[in-house]
Amino acid sequence: MISIKSKREIELMKEACKITALTYDYIEKIIKPGMSTLELDHLAERFIKEYGGIPAQKGYPSGVRGVPDFPGTLCISINDEVIHGIPSKNVIIKDGDVVSVDLVVLKNGYNGDAARTYLVGNVTDEAKELVEVTKQAFFEAIKYAKAGNRVGDISNAVDTYVRKFGFSVVKEFQGHGIGKEMHEEPGVPNYGKPGKGPRLEAGMTIAVEPMVIVGKPDIWELEDGWTIATQDGSLAAHYENTILITENEPKILTII
Repeated sequence: MISIKSKREIELMKEACKITALTYDYIEKIIKPGMSTLELDHLAERFIKEYGGIPAQKGYPSGVRGVPDFPGTLCISINDEVIHGIPSKNVIIKDGDVVSVDLVVLKNGYNGDAARTYLVGNVTDEAKELVEVTKQAFFEAIKYAKAGNRVGDISNAVDTYVRKFGFSVVKEFQGHGIGKEMHEEPGVPNYGKPGKGPRLEAGMTIAVEPMVIVGKPDIWELEDGWTIATQDGSLAAHYENTILITENEPKILTII
């Protein structure tokens, strides 16, 4: 069932989304070559808690026997890793890395979800283009995120924009509704047909999140049971925000 949020619920949700946005501003200032992804994770967790938030991804169940619950505050995925990278003291961020970070904050019983991809140090022109295209795909997509349109209008806009640059979208993972639960209906794929899918209504809150690959769209899951990487080893990027559907233009809740 798709949840339509009341004004009170939206106000509560905005607090979680604000902490999410502030955390990304903080990460942008501190991420650097030589630090481990676990150090970055611990610093982000401390920052979130100082603002009264709860790291919602920490302890998130894998749902797979033998695969432990997610151990980190952040999903940190580097270069050919697309999503769900596990923070580790053994993974050191290096000059030239493309680092995607996904974060969900819980406060007041509501979630705020966003993702950013950081270019660390001296990166290639290809990496710069990838990150810019991924970010812009989000903004192209939310032009269609208004009451009366359909989810497929958003989905098609992401894919259409990304393909202009010869890049690929990930099809196995998608955006989603969000609120009291991290993942709610409807699913918001990064490809699809315009005019298809659930109709958007004012009061819906959804996470739109282009996941883009330089090369072929094929992905695989690493042995840790969480990390998703490109099969051809090409670079990947991720950009996401929680948005509120209105009768007019959507409101981005995780940018301040």
